[in-house]
Amino acid sequence: MPQVELSPSDSDLICRLQAADLDALGLLFERYRDRVYRTALVIVHDSAVAEDILQDCFLKVYMNAARIDTSRPLAPWLYRVTVNLAYTWLSRGQDRRASLEHVVDHLVSPMGHAPDQVAEQVELRRSVRKAIGALSIEQRVVIVLYYLNNLSLQDIAEILDVPVGTVKSRLYYARENLRAKLGPNMIWLPEVAHGYV
Repeated sequence: MPQVELSPSDSDLICRLQAADLDALGLLFERYRDRVYRTALVIVHDSAVAEDILQDCFLKVYMNAARIDTSRPLAPWLYRVTVNLAYTWLSRGQDRRASLEHVVDHLVSPMGHAPDQVAEQVELRRSVRKAIGALSIEQRVVIVLYYLNNLSLQDIAEILDVPVGTVKSRLYYARENLRAKLGPNMIWLPEVAHGYV
């Protein structure tokens, strides 16, 4: 019976990177680049900046490989670095252009392909994009991490280095702000599935 080759774990790849194996960095990049990029994109609203943040994030993986704890999951560490890099960019007062297609595609369920449904979906996406873009950065980040990246409240608290109660509060107020802006279009938010009505 032929042996199935399993993908190396994140811990294995970090250990290889600590031993100067750059192929391991490439494998980690391939594994996480989409998640890091889309997280950065929704926060900074600029695809070129999100691409820079993606590159900077993996540069930090390379430069800090020796300090990464291989007994802990890598994804929360990557999200923390991504969010911090995005915050740094935003705090410099850079031009922020709205481009939330990735998060909106994720949050708005498909509605079919009839012309009237397509037009309705385009309008709904525009409304959701505008509403998310109008949130404060703190609220936008928790919406992205919770709904787009499906992270737990505890994971988000660790990434942002804040108490879980703060994450719950930001998520609550973000949803209230979105509810006020979107009204009946709020159906896209899968609150019931997460137990927070």
